[in-house]
Amino acid sequence: MSAVTGDRVLARAVRHGGPWIAVLAVSALAVAGADLLLPAVLGAAVDAALRPGDRPGRWIAAAVALIAVIAAAEILTGLAAGLGTARATARLRHTLIRHVLALAPGAARRHPAGDLVSRLVGQVPGAAGAGPAVALAATALVPPAGSLVALTLIDPWLGATFVAGLVVLTLLLRAYVADTADAATRYQHTQSTIAARLAEALTGARTIGAAATVDAEIRRVLRPLPELGRHGARIWDAIGRAAAQGVLLAPLMQLAVVAVAGLALAAGRLTPGAVLAALQYVALGAGLGGVVGVLGRIARSRAGCRRTAEILAAPAQRYGRRDLPPGAGRLELRGVTVRHPDGAGRPPVLDHLDLVVAAGATVAVVGPSGAGKSALVAACGRLLDPDEGEVLLDGVPLPRVRHESLRRAVGYAFARPVLVGETVDAALALGPGAPTAARIRAAARAARIDTVIERLPDGYDTRLADTPLSGGEAQRLGIARALGAQRLLVLDDATSSLDTVTEHEVGRALIDAADRRTRLVVTHRAGTAARVDRVAWLDHGRLRGYAEHRVLWRDPGYRALFPGAGR
Repeated sequence: MSAVTGDRVLARAVRHGGPWIAVLAVSALAVAGADLLLPAVLGAAVDAALRPGDRPGRWIAAAVALIAVIAAAEILTGLAAGLGTARATARLRHTLIRHVLALAPGAARRHPAGDLVSRLVGQVPGAAGAGPAVALAATALVPPAGSLVALTLIDPWLGATFVAGLVVLTLLLRAYVADTADAATRYQHTQSTIAARLAEALTGARTIGAAATVDAEIRRVLRPLPELGRHGARIWDAIGRAAAQGVLLAPLMQLAVVAVAGLALAAGRLTPGAVLAALQYVALGAGLGGVVGVLGRIARSRAGCRRTAEILAAPAQRYGRRDLPPGAGRLELRGVTVRHPDGAGRPPVLDHLDLVVAAGATVAVVGPSGAGKSALVAACGRLLDPDEGEVLLDGVPLPRVRHESLRRAVGYAFARPVLVGETVDAALALGPGAPTAARIRAAARAARIDTVIERLPDGYDTRLADTPLSGGEAQRLGIARALGAQRLLVLDDATSSLDTVTEHEVGRALIDAADRRTRLVVTHRAGTAARVDRVAWLDHGRLRGYAEHRVLWRDPGYRALFPGAGR
């Protein structure tokens, strides 16, 4: 995606409002036009009433018709603003969610889940209000401009007096918009910080409770609250100052126009009806309430657009256009380096690692904590792109492979799987392609989760929300879901929550299976390492050994990885 700025998102939000923005602009213009005609009609009615023999009835009827137009157009304006904002909100949320799910792994890690939720729920609607705000801002210029023209036509001196007041008014509003936009941006940023901390706390609620640190965690989450209050107070202070300035300026403008109009009336240049019309025009043109409200909406919309643009500007994961050639999952890592996400000064997670896994082989990945095991297996399926080097599957560098082709080829099962879908069946079928019911049930049997599913109220059609699962049961569902992979099956500590008997049964079904798929198994158990074809022993991001378990067992450092284990 090309560079995304807040103004580009604002323009996109205006377009997303669709035809309702045009309806809003037309109805708002109708209100402004009727507002401008009404003083002239009322002034004509007054002059007609004062002239002997003249009848003001037609002018009164015209005034009633204009009032009816204003009422109907204002109702339509409110409806169009609401529907346009709702439409733009839906489109922007869809765009943002789609982009978030497509983010490159490095970009995704920079935005905590709570921050993203805060932007989606609280700040996208503000950005989506850009269309109505822009349309109303354009029409908000009509009353002062029309009032200036009308006053000038009534008497040029009235127009000149009004212009002087408008210059001061413009300077005041410019300062108001700048201050409000800055305060709104800072308010939204602080709001996202609190949301991110709250999401972290909710994720670790059990740990916090067990550590008896609930009060300390509450203080940590709410620590930015005073800052949020300061930014909110700045917004209201700006609104209050603008309103107070308007309360002072509007009467002064009216007094000046009254004085000039009075002199013109005394000189015989103006009629009483013209004076009445002039007073109404200056009140209409100098009224700050509507202008302040519209400009406040634009300031908040621009702040929301900037916050949305920050996410849309983050790079998305890019895929190639090639399909994988025929093959059984030969995996090759050439000089793969993955640097630490915290930046310079820390050793790389993987350091120029070279590894070849033969097609159809089963390889255990072992090593101490922090050795780079998860980074290695993540790079093998492009859940992480190396900073240097490349990963090839059946001879093709992974960045050149089409998205769907890669996802059909590689399947992952994790220690803490996230199950996505309305039902159990949908969760197991997640991913490219449409696995048959027979294949889904065969995968459930291989993962030893079929009997658990069959005991559920609606079997495979049971809603996930109504399915209480233990950690081991969730892991087995995750394993069953991953079994749809065609070439490479990656088990990232995916049996850690299983009891010994179940782990042995699942491991036997997965590792000892006769199909030709390649397997990478991150494990901490000697029994699992002993059953695979080879073991990749990682230490500080480097490949310390790559051989059969019985060969590596001769090394005391390798045996130290499995304390208490026999050969």
